[in-house]
Amino acid sequence: MSEKGTSLKKREEQSPADTERTRERRTYVPATDIHEREDALVLLVDMPGVDEKNVDIELEGGTLTISGRAEPDTVEGFRRALAEYELGDYQRNFQLSDEVNRDGIEASVRDGVLTLVLPKSEKTKPRQIEVKRG
Repeated sequence: MSEKGTSLKKREEQSPADTERTRERRTYVPATDIHEREDALVLLVDMPGVDEKNVDIELEGGTLTISGRAEPDTVEGFRRALAEYELGDYQRNFQLSDEVNRDGIEASVRDGVLTLVLPKSEKTKPRQIEVKRG
């Protein structure tokens, strides 16, 4: 398999030994792109098959936890003959610094991509300092 093909494979989440799963499904680490704007960090989290009803985002202390559940598509009157894409749950954790305004975090899902906007706190935003005549 080519290097590019390898990077497109889903990476399965490795649970700590003391973690118990409540569902009998694989859990994957969703691929995430992080972009920085002047006023915020923007995370684009790939979770194919997940919609807004099946995403949970929790912020506890400095840890942001994203969980998603993909449900199988069913077409009435048909049965699945072949499935090349294995469904599973998604989970990923991020440690947030004090630079993020935790009260202003926004999230939306479209076409299996979760967009999280993490606004920067006022103290970390760049600002212009006025220079006065001495």
